[in-house]
Amino acid sequence: MKIVVGEGSCGIAAGAAKVYSAIEALLGSSEAMLTVTGCIGMCFLEPIVDIYDGDELKKRLVKVQPDDAEKIIAYVNGDEKAVDGIEISDDDKQFLEKQTRIALRHCGLINPEKIEEYTAQDGYKALEKVLNTMTPEEVIEEIKVSGLAGRGGAGFPTWFKWNAARQSQGEEKYLICNADEGDPGAFMDRAVIESDPHNLIEGMLIGAYAIGAKEAVVYVRAEYPLAIERLKEAIKQAEEKGFLGDNIMNSGFSCKMRIKAGAGAFVCGEETALIESLQGERGMPRLKPPFPAQSGYWYKPSNINNVETFANVSWIILNGGDAFAAMGTEGSKGTKVFALTGKIQKGGLVEIPMGKTLRDVIFDIGGGIKNGKEFKAVQMGGPSGGCIPAELLDTVIDYKALGATGAIMGSGGMVVMDETTCMVSMAQFFLDFTAKESCGKCIHCRIGTKRMLEILNRIVKGEGKEGDIELLEELCYSIKDGALCGLGQTAPNPVLTTIKYFRNEYEAHIKEKKCPARSCPDLLSYSIDPDKCRGCTLCAKKCPADAISGEVKSAHSVDTSKCIKCGSCVSVCRFGAVNVD
Repeated sequence: MKIVVGEGSCGIAAGAAKVYSAIEALLGSSEAMLTVTGCIGMCFLEPIVDIYDGDELKKRLVKVQPDDAEKIIAYVNGDEKAVDGIEISDDDKQFLEKQTRIALRHCGLINPEKIEEYTAQDGYKALEKVLNTMTPEEVIEEIKVSGLAGRGGAGFPTWFKWNAARQSQGEEKYLICNADEGDPGAFMDRAVIESDPHNLIEGMLIGAYAIGAKEAVVYVRAEYPLAIERLKEAIKQAEEKGFLGDNIMNSGFSCKMRIKAGAGAFVCGEETALIESLQGERGMPRLKPPFPAQSGYWYKPSNINNVETFANVSWIILNGGDAFAAMGTEGSKGTKVFALTGKIQKGGLVEIPMGKTLRDVIFDIGGGIKNGKEFKAVQMGGPSGGCIPAELLDTVIDYKALGATGAIMGSGGMVVMDETTCMVSMAQFFLDFTAKESCGKCIHCRIGTKRMLEILNRIVKGEGKEGDIELLEELCYSIKDGALCGLGQTAPNPVLTTIKYFRNEYEAHIKEKKCPARSCPDLLSYSIDPDKCRGCTLCAKKCPADAISGEVKSAHSVDTSKCIKCGSCVSVCRFGAVNVD
């Protein structure tokens, strides 16, 4: 038997490394093999341990603790009931069974640090096919047939970018992978690199062959140390096996690959700012045209795609562009990976064919909203995206339909919000992020986002005034029209969509000085209902500001001059006596 511990970043954060060590200490002379895999995708169940008999998954164990190591060893030694209580439920199994995995097809199944496990899954067969039987033009045509669009956010046709770089004059060309995943709540690219680095390498090599590049660079943020470590090892292994370097597979094609660890600036997700950073300059966007396909890295023809885009390439080559195009909608082909986070029952990585609805992902796969709360909105596309309200829950997931709501597909962040989320505060959060991340090159973005943030800060403090909503809208459209790059052009989206769908919340903050979600601290007041209070003293003991007083078994009261509005009293009261107004 084989015991596999999920050691993606999410698993390790939940304690998977300790679980591995506990199992290893008890394994002794057992014939069972202990190994690791990357992110299985079910982050809400980490740490996860899979037990295989040959290629058959016998047991999937969830929320495993180091103390469960004895149960696992007992099961391996023949006690079938030893792992009762930590085995995955039938309901939770649906999380993966309802997905269609292409970019994530190996994630959670192979050891990312062993190239042999990748090649056993037909790894590098697509590269072999390309080098031995296809011209660069035929590769580009296959990608064209597939309809693969860039998964980094803009959804630009991949074949078109490849073809433009291919046709550009010059022998020196570069292929770049944008792994600078900066959206709050997004972790799709990190999971692919940590879990299946050779798939990224193979996709990049096919792209390099197609455009005629002899050097490839992965630009990954330094905050992803595990991804960088595993990718370095994968590059080394690929070189040793002859899949990377000079004269690959005796085909005459040569390509070298290296990693560049970025400093973590959100603006470096924009391709020209990324190129500037690669060259050792400050990450600031260039004017376009010329586009990178004509003048990119070191002002040579260059192509940039993100991790998920490259992760689809080898599958398309092996299975044909038609097979990929058969999934999805007329204008959006294939599958898309989403990082499902927020007020959701089952958070993690979801890959579904384009054409599914938001309801399918949030309720059918994600299990709905935590703690029985009402679904309110979902933020799509991160700081560059927008909030989609409950009434649009049946919106189809494709580039056109999501764009019509005012949001964007983005790289795949999907942050779910419930009735306790203040939409004005949510817009403030994303504006605060983009204002800080602005590179400062253009006035509209540098100054405009700060002015918008100042207005939002006033509104959530109860200092909003008549005309603020209209002023925000005016600033939004000015910034969208005048900003140099995608960061500034899309920064207003969270504000515009929240005003569009939740204007009543803005008006309540400004006119009534109330937060309908009861979320903004400056607009809240706490009191205790004397008819419900039992005088248990829990609230007084929990209050960090000593703002609650009262005798045992007598009604308590709140000193509003001391109250810091932290909500501790609400969380401990068992009788519903604390009122929040």
